[in-house]
Parts: sequence; C-alpha cells; structure tokens
Amino acid sequence: MNPNWPDHFTASIPHPMPIQAVEPKRLYRQIADQLRALIRRGEYDVGTRLPAERDLAARLGVSRPSVREALIALEVEGLVEVRPGSGIHVVARDPAASAPRLEPTAFGPFEIIRARQLIECELAAVAALHATKEQVAGLREALAVMDDELAAGAMPIRGDRLFHVRVAEIAGNGPLLRTVGELYDMRNNPLFEQMGHHFENEKSWRKAIVEHRGVVAAIAARKPDAARAAMHQHLERSQERFAEAWPQATPETTP
Repeated sequence: MNPNWPDHFTASIPHPMPIQAVEPKRLYRQIADQLRALIRRGEYDVGTRLPAERDLAARLGVSRPSVREALIALEVEGLVEVRPGSGIHVVARDPAASAPRLEPTAFGPFEIIRARQLIECELAAVAALHATKEQVAGLREALAVMDDELAAGAMPIRGDRLFHVRVAEIAGNGPLLRTVGELYDMRNNPLFEQMGHHFENEKSWRKAIVEHRGVVAAIAARKPDAARAAMHQHLERSQERFAEAWPQATPETTP
C-alpha cells in the first residue's frame, strides 16, 4: 500500500477476495451432474429405468454421444446399470464408495477420437510420402501383433497403439509423436474402459484391423490422399462403433 495515499482513500479499498481456480467441466460431466441430482432427489428412483438415450438428448438439447458418455460415467460411479435389451436402470442413489474416480477434466471418448482424427489423418498422408520399406514392414508387424492378441483372446490394445505410434514416427516430428501417444493413452481411464466394455469385441476389432490394412496399403503405395482418407475412415468408424445401439441380450435358445 502506498504510504502517501490519504487515509480516506486507502480505507475505501475493499479487502481482496480469495480467488479459487475454476475447473472447466466437460459437457458429459454437466449432463451426468443433472442426472445424478435427479436420481438423488428421487425423480428416478432405484429400480426404475431412465428415459431412452435419444429422449434425454432431445430434452437436454445435446448430442446423443454426449448423453452416452454421461450415462457411462454414471455407470462407472455405480448409480446406473446398462441392461442389454432392457435399457439403463437406476441401481443406487449415491455413488459407490469403491467406484473409480473420474477426473473432472477427463476427456470423453468421442472428444479424444475427434482430436486423434484431426492429427493422425495428416500424419498418415505424410507417412505415405516418406515411409521406407522397413517402416512399412513395421506397420505390418504391428497388425500381426493385433492378430496375435485377438487369437489369444485379448483385446489388441498393445498392437493398436503400436500401429498408430509407428505411423506418427514416420513423420519424424517429436512433438506430434508425443501427442499421438498421449492421446491414445487417454483411453486408459474408467470412462473409456467402460465404453469399451460395451462396444469393443472381437468383431469390432477385426473391422479395425481391416481398416488399418487399408491405411498401410495406401502408405506402401505412396498415395498421401488415399492414406489420409483411409485413416479418416478408420477413426470415423471407430466413433460410429461407440455410437451404435446398446448391445442387445443374446436370444435364448429353445431345446
């Protein structure tokens, strides 16, 4: 404080208010907060079924993918349960004490894939211009790893990551390579894992491998436009697979 200022002036300066950091909140978290509050108030009681995904999206004025991410977040917390062929049912009024913690700023799966799409499509085009025979062989090796993982009954996450990172490596740009790896590793959060539990299976991963082969073929043929388009199609279809109808119950067979 300036000692030369008059007392009546300094006395009028208000005491500074403590400032707290403002955390940005993803759209799906805002939706989840609204639904959680309704469940807690008893608007949707334990044992009842939530409105259909499309109805919630219309009422809230948001996209169905955002609603889906919100519902998955509530499932991770233990508030709702996805019952194939039956819908989303409320199973608890408060989050389970043992539920994994979702970071407030954690990105949703659709947002992550869209970010990857913006970056990796162009990297595939660059790879088509510069890939050596050895680097193309490395991409095919990554696909073989995916095949081996599926054959062993595991989801081919390791081979999939290897493939996308190796495409990025061909560009020879360290920051972009790091970005691709970090974006891919964002799938290692409870929200993305739960989404994968519902929508990733051997059939969906087989489709992904076929799409990868299209990317490799375009890179090997040194066709940047085709490589860009193939990577765009692959990541677009990845989003579509997460946006498909909820898995249905397996029909019972009669003896």
